[in-house]
Amino acid sequence: MRTVLFALLPEVVLLDVAGAAEAFRLATKLVPGSYDLQFVGSSSSLRSCIGLQLCELQPLPATVPDHAIVVVAGVTTAAFDLESEPFKQLTRWLQVIARNETVTLMCVCSGSLVAANAGLLRGRECTTHHDLVSELARIEPSATVHGNRIFVEDGHVMTSAGVTSGIDLVLHMIGQQLGHKIAVAVARDLVVYMRRTTADPQLSAWVMHRNHIHPAVHKVQDAIARNPAADWSSSKLAAIACMSARNLGRLFAEHAGCSPLDYVQRLRVAVAREMVANSDLALERVAERSGFSSAHHLRRVWRRWERVSPAEFRSTAR
Repeated sequence: MRTVLFALLPEVVLLDVAGAAEAFRLATKLVPGSYDLQFVGSSSSLRSCIGLQLCELQPLPATVPDHAIVVVAGVTTAAFDLESEPFKQLTRWLQVIARNETVTLMCVCSGSLVAANAGLLRGRECTTHHDLVSELARIEPSATVHGNRIFVEDGHVMTSAGVTSGIDLVLHMIGQQLGHKIAVAVARDLVVYMRRTTADPQLSAWVMHRNHIHPAVHKVQDAIARNPAADWSSSKLAAIACMSARNLGRLFAEHAGCSPLDYVQRLRVAVAREMVANSDLALERVAERSGFSSAHHLRRVWRRWERVSPAEFRSTAR
């Protein structure tokens, strides 16, 4: 049995804790005796960021068992204060428990900044929420901070982008420790659409380019999202918006920051990524189902937005 210690701070983001804890709980339900969850802090009670009071927390222990997992959850930006007493106590405690090289440190969201302040990310690869990347790099200049990754694993130190990505990181850990089938079963129980990996970006193609309020552009984007593999021509997209193709292109550039064709191809690649990661379909079949004319066409478009080839991505996802 592995001890999992959730180290909590005032104004903790509850989903950072609850999502990860529920994944560990379900894994233990499937494989009894796998994880023992404990919740610790510098005080016996604290307020979460949504106002829910958390009580009967255990004190930060002087030592932790070998092979324990320590989860440092994030807090709201307004409550983040490395000079406050709870942060100082947690920083000192992390420095002590890190001397045990069998302990795995798992940081969620701004928890990465706390670990960096304790000197635990020195020279390591890491990540955090995309809004905090520059601050993490400032706190630990020697770290290689990845600004658009779901999570990063560097030895016994794991960092994630925060909120729901904490679930992705725990599923990854469960897969390593209990096996892929257990991780998949936990993901299914959590109704998580798919298991994301270290190769996945923080911002999904499904939400990118939609931070605007233009109704006609949203209408076209909605139509594409409903069926990315459809035969989308400039004239068909323009007809949905009830305007000329030239005017639609201008509006997309102004409001979405991309062309209509770019948006279509981004979503098609997103569909292809899911099939590559979660099926054994040949690339030709993946291309056909995601709207590309051939595997060659898919590879050519894929290279615009992906760091590795479809084959390498499938290998990493597995």
